[in-house]
Amino acid sequence: VQLQASGGGLVQAGGSLRLSCASSGSILSINAMTWYRHVPGNERELIAAIQSGGDTDYADSVKGRFTISRDTAKNMVYLQMNSLKPEDTARYYCAAYYGGDQWNEGQGTLVTVSS
Repeated sequence: VQLQASGGGLVQAGGSLRLSCASSGSILSINAMTWYRHVPGNERELIAAIQSGGDTDYADSVKGRFTISRDTAKNMVYLQMNSLKPEDTARYYCAAYYGGDQWNEGQGTLVTVSS
């Protein structure tokens, strides 16, 4: 499948953004849909995942502030980000995890949080 993230932008600290990830195909059979973020010079950070059965997991850095969800009828995955901090500034990507080392990611969307 092809994945396209959108919804990034500039927001003040404490604000909210909702990112969307559109899949060109069904997400039902995918082991997990994930969001990760990347700041140039740093390692990628996996921040949220939703398993095929609906269970969710979060990195400690975003737990309690971010929520991952999906709409399987629309093949969409979302990331609701609340209480944003300047350190959340990054390019955000959605990625499909098929198992083993099989991943598929799309183009990211830039989130900038001003202090």
